[in-house]
Amino acid sequence: MIVKGQRVNSRYEIIKTIGEGGMANVYLAKDIILDRNVAIKVLRGDLATDEKFVRRFQREALSASSLSHPNIVEIYDVGEDDGDYYIVMEYVDGKNLKQLLKKRGKLTAAEVVDIMLQITSAMSVAHDSLIVHRDLKPQNILIKEDGEIKITDFGIAMALNATQLTQTNSAMGSVHYFPPEQANGKGSSLKSDVYSLGIMMYELLTGTLPFRGDNAVEIALKHLKEPIPSIRTELPELPQSIENIIIRATAKNPKNRYANAGEMHEDLKTALNKERENEPVVTLKYDEGIDEDTIIVKKDNSDDSLVKEIKTDEKPKNKKLIIAGLVFTGLIVVLLFAFLILPMISKVPEVTIPDVSNLTEEEATEKLEKMGLTISATTEEENSEEIEAGKVIGTNPREGKVVKEGTEVVLIISLGVEEIEIENYVGQNYIEVKTKLELQGIEVTIEEQDPEGTITEDSSQLILSQSVDPGTKLKKGDKITLYIPSSKEYYPDIVKEGWSVEETRTWAKTKNINLKIVYEETNDYPEGTIIKQSRSTNSTIIEGANLTITVAKKKQEVVETPDPDDSENSNSDDTTEDNTTQTN
Repeated sequence: MIVKGQRVNSRYEIIKTIGEGGMANVYLAKDIILDRNVAIKVLRGDLATDEKFVRRFQREALSASSLSHPNIVEIYDVGEDDGDYYIVMEYVDGKNLKQLLKKRGKLTAAEVVDIMLQITSAMSVAHDSLIVHRDLKPQNILIKEDGEIKITDFGIAMALNATQLTQTNSAMGSVHYFPPEQANGKGSSLKSDVYSLGIMMYELLTGTLPFRGDNAVEIALKHLKEPIPSIRTELPELPQSIENIIIRATAKNPKNRYANAGEMHEDLKTALNKERENEPVVTLKYDEGIDEDTIIVKKDNSDDSLVKEIKTDEKPKNKKLIIAGLVFTGLIVVLLFAFLILPMISKVPEVTIPDVSNLTEEEATEKLEKMGLTISATTEEENSEEIEAGKVIGTNPREGKVVKEGTEVVLIISLGVEEIEIENYVGQNYIEVKTKLELQGIEVTIEEQDPEGTITEDSSQLILSQSVDPGTKLKKGDKITLYIPSSKEYYPDIVKEGWSVEETRTWAKTKNINLKIVYEETNDYPEGTIIKQSRSTNSTIIEGANLTITVAKKKQEVVETPDPDDSENSNSDDTTEDNTTQTN
């Protein structure tokens, strides 16, 4: 039982359950490594204990993960954790089409064409890769608030079909969309997906399914022998082009269907064009093999006259129906024998996997073999803080799981406490190193250090030194300090660097520093040159502080002017006081 807060594969932390079904439970989880929400589907019931199915499921899911399309739910990961087989997918915040139909009843033609264009576009990519979904139905089509469509469940659908495993709930849900050849046990093809798309399109437009019954067998027989009801009888205003697409997609004979989803997509592109509203009813080239005197009765919208009646030869059809019925009945008998009677006859005693933790490998082997279990020749190894190295941590399948006698059990051996070898982190980004070490259980402290030389924006996050030498081995819970450049800013050497007064004003404004400018008369420097600053270059910049700069000013010239009253005595030996005029 997976619960909130549990971590799957030590990576995906369960947030809540978002869906339960006969084949799997779906959980919303947090990928703690990539820091994103994901959906995890975990197999349940007999599927998880059937080795053949599990192998097929993993192979098909990995195959589906190669599909890249905006309308296909992306598969991130497939794996197993303590006996739970899971698939990690893109999390889509929305509802499925079945839920939308329950809320809306039915959709408009424009809405349905838009949805089907997205689905067929995605399925055409799958079909180009020769991948068949085999279980297309509204429950497997998600729709976001903005109308974007996402197809899900590729891996499970393909694996289920390949192994012929069924679950009651899923069979009843899927049989409504089964093509005749799949219901008759003849296998699936690209055209099988096309049939399911046609049934789904019918349901989206009408809000009802074309074939209904009390059980799966009854519904499957209707797929085999009954014609699909005329959708324009229920929706007379619907363009003939829309019904023609449904007729072609849901043809009983695969030869009459679209070859693949791509062909259906091309037809849908022009389905709502004005010129196609009243196009002729599509004529199917090959015999449909339906046991009916009249397949479809169509009414012309203008004069209510009968425009088409397709006759069939009754006796050959009855003969075909009898043969098909016998084959299908035989198939049901075989399935009942295989899934109900045979398991009862060949039932193998079950045992519960015991707790063998803290035992030696030999002790655990002896205990398990006494219970009729087989011990695998290979073992798994894991680090453990509680179990000393060399002893058994647990088993796969895990303790408490009920299995058949003879089941192979893998022993998980402890490697002891995990040790992390410290590297030389100098010059690396401290955020990346801190994240990496903390994920390994090391406590990391970051301290600032005054560096030698200038620190640029690019180098401000690089590690200058570390408290633990490279090569040292630490255990979970041990500590390390990483030293990075100090975030303090220091005053620049405005004088030596030759800053202008305007540059200094601009810089002081950005740093919120009160700038005072004084001038000093001198001919030793060009006028306007900053020759002094009140703050030294090793002073820390503090907002609101005062900074005084001294700027060179050209020295004033002194001009001597004689006194007119003393002009006659200019040659006398008496000394007079000079008046000076400053010329700026």
